[in-house]
Amino acid sequence: MNTPVPHAPAIDLDNLPAPRAGILVTHFIAVRDVARSRAFYAEILGGLVVVEANPCIVKLANSWLIMNPGGGPTPDKPGVSVVDHEAGDTVSSFLNLRVADIHECYARWSAKGAEFLTAPIDRGSEIRCYMRDPDGHLIEVGQSTSTSAS
Repeated sequence: MNTPVPHAPAIDLDNLPAPRAGILVTHFIAVRDVARSRAFYAEILGGLVVVEANPCIVKLANSWLIMNPGGGPTPDKPGVSVVDHEAGDTVSSFLNLRVADIHECYARWSAKGAEFLTAPIDRGSEIRCYMRDPDGHLIEVGQSTSTSAS
């Protein structure tokens, strides 16, 4: 795990989401407090801090999360504002983490301070549960129990 450097933002050039060909997927999350969110995704979920701020980039398993506060329109997105997530019981998008051992992740992440909505629930073809990040973004954590699609 990378530790933030107080005097200057660190950039891990080897882990930047920069494909040499084709595309790769990153997910942008509007956050109210970059340091708090960076700590959650790095320290609780075990991500690697690639860029500390402006924007923060955390490599989480085989993907990247980009985090910055919301803001108004810019020349490349005229008329579009990025707004902070309104924590609550309605969502239009959420992060889905697939894990090999959901009970181990649930225990480890809970011990580090993650707040789950429920313990893992067996749904037949998968075991899953949900938690929220510090801004209230919903995160599904799931483990497949079979190779068949459902």
